Amino acid sequence: MSDDLNTRVANAAQGITPQTKPDERRRFLGSLRERVFVRMTNVEVENKKLTDLFLAHFQDYLKYSLIINCNVNDDFLSQVETQCSQHNIPFTIVSDETAKTGPDDTAILVVAQTAINKMRIEIAQVYPPEIPKTELSQPTKPKKVGFWKRIFHGDK
Repeated sequence: MSDDLNTRVANAAQGITPQTKPDERRRFLGSLRERVFVRMTNVEVENKKLTDLFLAHFQDYLKYSLIINCNVNDDFLSQVETQCSQHNIPFTIVSDETAKTGPDDTAILVVAQTAINKMRIEIAQVYPPEIPKTELSQPTKPKKVGFWKRIFHGDK
Protein backbone atom coordinates (compact mmCIF):
# COMPACT_ATOMS: atom_id res chain seq x y z
CA MET A 1 0.00 0.00 0.00
CA SER A 2 2.75 2.46 0.91
CA ASP A 3 4.70 1.59 -2.27
CA ASP A 4 1.60 2.32 -4.32
CA LEU A 5 1.08 5.60 -2.50
CA ASN A 6 4.74 6.58 -2.93
CA THR A 7 4.59 5.74 -6.64
CA ARG A 8 1.41 7.74 -7.06
CA VAL A 9 2.87 10.77 -5.25
CA ALA A 10 6.08 10.57 -7.31
CA ASN A 11 4.09 10.34 -10.56
CA ALA A 12 1.89 13.27 -9.55
CA ALA A 13 4.97 15.36 -8.76
CA GLN A 14 6.30 14.64 -12.27
CA GLY A 15 2.96 15.48 -13.86
CA ILE A 16 2.10 11.88 -14.72
CA THR A 17 -1.54 11.16 -13.96
CA PRO A 18 -3.41 7.96 -14.77
CA GLN A 19 -5.82 8.25 -17.68
CA THR A 20 -9.46 7.43 -17.07
CA LYS A 21 -11.02 4.76 -19.31
CA PRO A 22 -8.10 4.33 -21.73
CA ASP A 23 -9.86 1.72 -23.91
CA GLU A 24 -12.89 3.95 -24.32
CA ARG A 25 -10.68 6.91 -25.19
CA ARG A 26 -8.89 4.87 -27.87
CA ARG A 27 -12.23 3.89 -29.41
CA PHE A 28 -13.68 7.42 -29.39
CA LEU A 29 -10.64 9.38 -30.68
CA GLY A 30 -9.57 10.58 -27.23
CA SER A 31 -13.05 11.46 -26.03
CA LEU A 32 -15.46 9.55 -23.82
CA ARG A 33 -18.61 7.78 -24.98
CA GLU A 34 -20.77 9.73 -22.52
CA ARG A 35 -19.96 12.95 -24.43
CA VAL A 36 -20.79 11.67 -27.93
CA PHE A 37 -23.84 13.03 -29.76
CA VAL A 38 -23.27 11.38 -33.18
CA ARG A 39 -20.68 8.82 -34.34
CA MET A 40 -19.78 7.60 -37.81
CA THR A 41 -17.49 4.68 -38.57
CA ASN A 42 -15.00 4.43 -41.43
CA VAL A 43 -17.44 2.27 -43.42
CA GLU A 44 -20.31 4.73 -42.89
CA VAL A 45 -18.20 7.63 -44.17
CA GLU A 46 -17.86 5.80 -47.50
CA ASN A 47 -21.68 5.63 -47.81
CA LYS A 48 -22.91 8.67 -49.77
CA LYS A 49 -26.40 8.61 -48.22
CA LEU A 50 -25.04 8.65 -44.68
CA THR A 51 -22.52 11.41 -45.39
CA ASP A 52 -25.28 13.51 -46.97
CA LEU A 53 -27.43 12.83 -43.91
CA PHE A 54 -24.59 13.90 -41.62
CA LEU A 55 -23.99 17.11 -43.59
CA ALA A 56 -27.72 17.89 -43.79
CA HIS A 57 -27.99 18.01 -39.99
CA PHE A 58 -25.12 20.42 -39.35
CA GLN A 59 -27.50 22.88 -37.67
CA ASP A 60 -27.90 20.31 -34.87
CA TYR A 61 -24.16 20.43 -34.12
CA LEU A 62 -23.91 24.15 -33.26
CA LYS A 63 -23.41 23.61 -29.52
CA TYR A 64 -20.96 20.72 -30.02
CA SER A 65 -17.49 20.22 -31.47
CA LEU A 66 -16.26 17.67 -34.00
CA ILE A 67 -13.42 15.19 -33.73
CA ILE A 68 -12.28 13.84 -37.10
CA ASN A 69 -10.05 10.86 -37.85
CA CYS A 70 -7.20 11.99 -40.14
CA ASN A 71 -7.73 8.89 -42.31
CA VAL A 72 -11.16 10.07 -43.56
CA ASN A 73 -11.38 10.53 -47.33
CA ASP A 74 -10.41 14.00 -48.50
CA ASP A 75 -13.72 14.91 -50.17
CA PHE A 76 -15.74 14.32 -47.02
CA LEU A 77 -13.09 16.00 -44.87
CA SER A 78 -13.16 19.15 -47.00
CA GLN A 79 -16.97 19.25 -46.88
CA VAL A 80 -16.95 18.91 -43.10
CA GLU A 81 -14.26 21.59 -42.71
CA THR A 82 -16.26 23.96 -44.94
CA GLN A 83 -19.46 23.38 -42.95
CA CYS A 84 -17.61 23.83 -39.65
CA SER A 85 -16.14 27.14 -40.74
CA GLN A 86 -19.51 28.35 -42.04
CA HIS A 87 -21.29 27.49 -38.78
CA ASN A 88 -18.38 28.39 -36.43
CA ILE A 89 -18.17 24.86 -35.05
CA PRO A 90 -14.80 23.91 -33.54
CA PHE A 91 -13.20 20.74 -34.87
CA THR A 92 -10.08 18.71 -34.22
CA ILE A 93 -8.30 16.36 -36.61
CA VAL A 94 -6.78 13.43 -34.73
CA SER A 95 -3.64 11.82 -36.14
CA ASP A 96 -2.30 9.87 -33.17
CA GLU A 97 -2.58 6.16 -32.36
CA THR A 98 -6.37 6.45 -31.80
CA ALA A 99 -6.92 7.28 -35.51
CA LYS A 100 -7.39 3.75 -36.80
CA THR A 101 -8.49 2.62 -40.25
CA GLY A 102 -10.52 -0.51 -39.42
CA PRO A 103 -14.08 -0.73 -40.74
CA ASP A 104 -15.71 -0.36 -37.29
CA ASP A 105 -13.28 2.27 -36.02
CA THR A 106 -14.47 5.82 -35.49
CA ALA A 107 -14.18 8.25 -38.40
CA ILE A 108 -15.99 11.30 -37.04
CA LEU A 109 -17.60 12.28 -33.75
CA VAL A 110 -19.85 15.12 -32.67
CA VAL A 111 -19.06 15.61 -28.98
CA ALA A 112 -20.12 17.83 -26.11
CA GLN A 113 -17.83 19.38 -23.51
CA THR A 114 -19.68 17.58 -20.72
CA ALA A 115 -21.51 14.28 -20.43
CA ILE A 116 -24.82 13.98 -22.31
CA ASN A 117 -25.21 10.17 -21.96
CA LYS A 118 -27.15 9.47 -25.15
CA MET A 119 -28.17 5.86 -25.58
CA ARG A 120 -28.10 5.89 -29.40
CA ILE A 121 -25.11 7.59 -31.00
CA GLU A 122 -24.72 5.90 -34.40
CA ILE A 123 -25.74 8.12 -37.32
CA ALA A 124 -28.47 5.73 -38.53
CA GLN A 125 -29.93 5.60 -35.01
CA VAL A 126 -29.82 9.32 -34.30
CA TYR A 127 -31.33 10.22 -37.70
CA PRO A 128 -33.33 7.19 -38.85
CA PRO A 129 -34.10 7.11 -42.56
CA GLU A 130 -37.47 8.46 -43.57
CA ILE A 131 -40.12 6.06 -44.81
CA PRO A 132 -40.73 6.65 -48.53
CA LYS A 133 -44.13 8.21 -49.33
CA THR A 134 -44.96 5.29 -51.62
CA GLU A 135 -44.92 2.96 -48.62
CA LEU A 136 -47.14 5.31 -46.63
CA SER A 137 -49.77 5.58 -49.36
CA GLN A 138 -50.10 1.81 -49.86
CA PRO A 139 -53.34 0.45 -48.41
CA THR A 140 -52.98 -1.73 -45.38
CA LYS A 141 -54.08 -5.32 -45.52
CA PRO A 142 -57.52 -5.95 -44.04
CA LYS A 143 -57.48 -7.44 -40.60
CA LYS A 144 -58.19 -11.15 -40.58
CA VAL A 145 -61.36 -12.18 -38.85
CA GLY A 146 -61.18 -15.22 -36.64
CA PHE A 147 -63.14 -18.41 -37.21
CA TRP A 148 -65.44 -18.03 -34.20
CA LYS A 149 -66.18 -14.40 -34.98
CA ARG A 150 -67.32 -15.34 -38.50
CA ILE A 151 -69.50 -18.14 -37.13
CA PHE A 152 -71.25 -16.09 -34.43
CA HIS A 153 -71.20 -12.60 -35.97
CA GLY A 154 -71.50 -13.39 -39.65
CA ASP A 155 -69.47 -12.06 -42.57
CA LYS A 156 -69.76 -8.31 -42.09
